[in-house]
Amino acid sequence: MNSRIYKLVHFDASHRLMHYRGKCAQLHGHRWKVEVWIQGEVDQVTGILVDYNTIKTIIERFDHQIILNRDDPMVACIEPFQTVITTPGDPTSELLAAILRDMIENGCRDAGIAARVERIRVWESETCYAELGV
Repeated sequence: MNSRIYKLVHFDASHRLMHYRGKCAQLHGHRWKVEVWIQGEVDQVTGILVDYNTIKTIIERFDHQIILNRDDPMVACIEPFQTVITTPGDPTSELLAAILRDMIENGCRDAGIAARVERIRVWESETCYAELGV
């Protein structure tokens, strides 16, 4: 049986956009909101497509973290004090949506789950989000 599920997860993290001119070039934090729609085949034994806690656990890896472009000189300054999550470009909501989508799909594939992220929204604030869809 094919099904679609939805999961909403919040996390708190800071980032900065190294190549941006404006306030977001400074290290700052957000209460991020991530909405995920997943589509695929429901497991015949469990009746579950993907465990909601699995999705939450993947996204919460970013909770209370600093997220920076891997080329950002701040990485070397902060890493002696705290782990830094680095991204292959400025950690915009657009890039985080792609990274989280890939992490969720890889987690499903590794667990033998036939599912894909149909849509993902990463909210940077109450009024701004980036969305990836099929």
